[in-house]
Amino acid sequence: MSFGQVRQRRLSDDIVSQLESMILEGSLKSGERLPAERVLAEQFGVSRPSLREAIQKLAAKGLLISRQGGGNYVASELGATFSDPLLHLLESNSDAQRDLLEFRHTLEGSCAYYAALRATDADQQRLREAYEELQRCYAPGSTASRAEEGAADARFHLAIAEASHNAVLLHTIRGLFDLLKRNVVTNIGGMYALRGETRDMLTEQHRALYEAIMTGRAEEARVLSNQHIDYVREVLADVSQREQRERRAQRRTRQP
Repeated sequence: MSFGQVRQRRLSDDIVSQLESMILEGSLKSGERLPAERVLAEQFGVSRPSLREAIQKLAAKGLLISRQGGGNYVASELGATFSDPLLHLLESNSDAQRDLLEFRHTLEGSCAYYAALRATDADQQRLREAYEELQRCYAPGSTASRAEEGAADARFHLAIAEASHNAVLLHTIRGLFDLLKRNVVTNIGGMYALRGETRDMLTEQHRALYEAIMTGRAEEARVLSNQHIDYVREVLADVSQREQRERRAQRRTRQP
């Protein structure tokens, strides 16, 4: 019986593995600049040549971008699930808006379930900060714009995805972040105009979801997440029907 030689693992490969894990888990975000090489080498406890070799390997894989004199960055394309032209197309198409809500129903329910089971103290702190920011947008007398409210809403749901500790769920939600923001902004105007109670309903739904996750009630968190999306779909269906009635009425008015 013969045995093959055991090859010694290069130090740079260990650095590559650690950085890849940080990108996958979301600790390093798309477009984020890495610390200076000197600082990073000290943190890893390695020489700068070993660190540079690891960075070159990650750049060859398309995970890092090295800019001459400007440092090293996580590739921004990692978070770009949809291109800008496709984003505009999706946000302007009513069927696509419905499809996105169906997608969110499936995805965010799972995120909420796993977040309730797995959230660490640090996850809960980030979720608390995101929730409090969203509540400030909802507060009476708030001067938050629809765009700011949309961003706060999306960040709250992103914080839930981060707390799920599921890399596939996280990166899917993160890739959809811009679309989620635009979706909320597009939706809330019509929702608030149609139903006066909508803001209070959304406030209560987010509160219940937040508390279920923070107290580890996983199945309840999933149900609450799904109910939240169901409510949004219901109101938007009413908005669509109202718009159709108004268009029919306008056409009749123009007829001789």
